[in-house]
Amino acid sequence: MRDLCEKLGYSFRDSKLLETALTHPSFGGDHHVPHYQRLEFLGDAVLELAVSDYLYRELPGVDEGKLTRIRAALVREETLYAAARRIGLGRFVRLSVGEERSGGRDKPSILSDVMEAVFAAVYLDGGFDCAVKVVARTLGAELRPQALADHLDAKSRLQELLQREGEMPEYEFISMEGPPHAPVFHYRARAGGRAIGEGSGSSKQSAQQAAARDALKRMGALS
Repeated sequence: MRDLCEKLGYSFRDSKLLETALTHPSFGGDHHVPHYQRLEFLGDAVLELAVSDYLYRELPGVDEGKLTRIRAALVREETLYAAARRIGLGRFVRLSVGEERSGGRDKPSILSDVMEAVFAAVYLDGGFDCAVKVVARTLGAELRPQALADHLDAKSRLQELLQREGEMPEYEFISMEGPPHAPVFHYRARAGGRAIGEGSGSSKQSAQQAAARDALKRMGALS
């Protein structure tokens, strides 16, 4: 618990809240103890408000449509899963024997749910300001100025251009290479059933941005 609190940058007054946030329903059912699902419900709202507040303050010149798209990218399962893996959250989760054997400690759906439950636990224990700090700490890589600029740039511009033609971009995972501590992701941008760009990056988001930039270049919309 102490190790996880150090990673979160927060110390709980009521450790039972954190314990519940780390308890999968399978373990809770086997041992008749509370599990994280109610906290996850609350944590989803805490996360969305925390990110909304952060974006509102950090991007004063950006309109609400773009802010909504950036927020959607930041609160999705993929982003939460990456944040959970960065702090090694999986090793703290309490699972049933069956869920453990099926690889539950590294399932995106479980880790993203637990991440939201942890945000709720911090909120209940220390209030909204503490929750905002923990969200900012755990999602730090996604909240850097350059990462936010990427959200505003290629992907948003590509979406706006394609929407004029009645299309929406999709991002197809191609492959991942390299060691776990330094992976390289490859993605393909698609629209209307056709490939329109490809790109690589050190994260899924940066690879998608690279694919969007490639698509814009092919469309003559980016020098």
